[in-house]
Amino acid sequence: MELEEKNPDPKYGETRKFDPNFKGPIHNRGCTDVLCCILFIIALLGYFAVGIIAWSQGDPRKVIYPTDSRGQFCGQAGTPLEKKPLLFYFNILKCASPLVLLEFQCPTTQLCVEKCPDNHMTLVKSKLMKGEGWEYYKQFCKGGVDFEKLSAPEILRDNLCPAMLMPSKPFTRRCLPALGTMKNGVVVVGNQTNFDDGEGVNVNASDVLEASKKSNVVVEARQVAMRIFEDYTQSWHWILLGLVIAMVVSLIFIVLLRFLAGIMIWVMIVLVILVIGYGIFHCYMEFASLKGEPGADVTIRDLGIQTDFSVYLQIRQTWLAFMIILAIVEVIIILLLIFLRKRIMIAIALIKEASRAVGNVMSSLFYPLLTFALLALVIAYWAITAVFLSTSNEQVYKVFNTTECEYSRDTCNPKTFNTSNASAQCADAECLFAFYGGETLYHKYLILFQFYNVFLFFWCANFVTALGQVTLSGAFASYYWAFKKPEDIPAFPIFSSLGRALRYHTGSLAFGSLILSLVQVIRVLLEYLDHKLKGAQNKCAKFCLSCMKCCFWCLEKCIKFLNRNAYIMIAIYGKSFCPSAKNAFFLLMRNIVRVAVLDKVTDFLLFLGKLLIVGIVGIFSFFFFSGRIKAVEEAAPSLNYYWVPILTLVVGSYLIAHGFFSVYAMCVDTLFLCFLEDLERNDGSPERPYFMSQNLLELLKKSNEQSKSVD
Repeated sequence: MELEEKNPDPKYGETRKFDPNFKGPIHNRGCTDVLCCILFIIALLGYFAVGIIAWSQGDPRKVIYPTDSRGQFCGQAGTPLEKKPLLFYFNILKCASPLVLLEFQCPTTQLCVEKCPDNHMTLVKSKLMKGEGWEYYKQFCKGGVDFEKLSAPEILRDNLCPAMLMPSKPFTRRCLPALGTMKNGVVVVGNQTNFDDGEGVNVNASDVLEASKKSNVVVEARQVAMRIFEDYTQSWHWILLGLVIAMVVSLIFIVLLRFLAGIMIWVMIVLVILVIGYGIFHCYMEFASLKGEPGADVTIRDLGIQTDFSVYLQIRQTWLAFMIILAIVEVIIILLLIFLRKRIMIAIALIKEASRAVGNVMSSLFYPLLTFALLALVIAYWAITAVFLSTSNEQVYKVFNTTECEYSRDTCNPKTFNTSNASAQCADAECLFAFYGGETLYHKYLILFQFYNVFLFFWCANFVTALGQVTLSGAFASYYWAFKKPEDIPAFPIFSSLGRALRYHTGSLAFGSLILSLVQVIRVLLEYLDHKLKGAQNKCAKFCLSCMKCCFWCLEKCIKFLNRNAYIMIAIYGKSFCPSAKNAFFLLMRNIVRVAVLDKVTDFLLFLGKLLIVGIVGIFSFFFFSGRIKAVEEAAPSLNYYWVPILTLVVGSYLIAHGFFSVYAMCVDTLFLCFLEDLERNDGSPERPYFMSQNLLELLKKSNEQSKSVD
């Protein structure tokens, strides 16, 4: 049978010529893209310099501890405020000011205290009572003052003590009023609806509620985060167990693919359909069970955004949406399987060959662990540097007042404020800590350091991924081009390939990673602009931005595809990035029908494998954490949001499955390119025999039949 396709289009380059000396990945190679290698090393040195500067200037305590009016950290170990971990507001009512929303700062004195006040008291009465009452009250006053020589009006004038105390409770390390409601819905503070504010004014508890909400505007979102963190502390060991199970299932699946590829693929297809089908059935049962239940017919739009996400599971529309989404996914998968039924048989043959390659290079299954470790290191360095950069600002103090003042919101110095013009002209003005900023040269270029941190994060992460792709493709290419398998396969193919990649092709990997990183950074900037324009009314700008986002998303996918195949050619021939990318692209274009018939169908089948593992882990975790398995109901932890560990396990199991299946995907892509190269170099005669196995010869015949049917 004629094994060659029709004469390829000459615009895609000449076909490979027979070379009797070619035996796989070339060992005698030189360094490629040296200039880009030097640029990458300089960029890394600059990245380390930015990290050192950030670590010397930054202070993560600004994120951890609340800050008083002097910019001191409450509860910080090794300081005089170590035993005062809570932040107390002198006048919580001033936090109802719109200024809180504008500058995220409550315009009242804030003090670090050991504990929050637990009863209502006023300064005047406490000063007159003296004794224990006054000693208790002084805990919430500024230190270093001789109050015996001062009267109550003088203390209030100098803002040394709050005019009153009210029952409070600590929340996110801040003393906020102990608000509550009676049966009739009346708001109370410490069982009181009205109380004296210490200056002769009667204050309603509802006013305190409004002020409390405003004072907490910066930290209100942390409430959900704290609940999620609490759920992680309760369920982390179960999450780890689930991830281990996902790893074991993935490993078993890969091992079974090695020996039972054909059977496993069909079992996988059937199980994916059944798992999604069960999801549709479960959503329908939940939808039907809520019929007639009070409040179940409320729409998601009417419900709005709720911090308690379990509320959404109590309405029918949520389950209807889940059911429709799963049904659409099920229909799409079934239609694809119907239309690709003949090509699936060909793809299974390619997966069988990939299973043999993985079986002969078993160390490839453990290489993803190195990739995970390097990526974790890159992510950790980026996150720590970002935190230190964002906390490397200096303390900025501003003038806060309640009456009109020309110096209002001006920058001030707390040490000299009492002798300044602002203090003399504005009687009620105070110099309080406002935020962290700065006007030095370092602070002016801080945003550039943050951008550099993000850009180098993308570059390093893409470099690690590229290193893994070149290493695996080099090892699998050594398997393919071994004429007698496994005798001719070199010893330690993974280590040999990794050594070649680092020694000769660091520059090429950096070049490919740089191109991809530039596109990804542009996408991040577009997302930032989109976020900023959400409130804008300019329809044309929104449309143009959406088009640009779509175009750059497509461009990123294309670059990833080209890079992946370029890395395979680099691993085989040892050429620079651009010639390798061109040769890989032309090779694929000369065999475009086979690419559609084999490569993409194989990717689809491997994706179904990931989907199956995620579905299995997700379903079992749902039944366990929601307490629906009676046998282990008592073992399930009590959680605020049971979707937290479920979502974590779904994402984690997908990453684990992707790590294992990425080895198979890289193996398939490498064998496919080698397969196309083999067709062009050889003709199957005794003088020019094919390197492919008998299995791939049968695959080729079927591929040619499919190609003719497509034509």
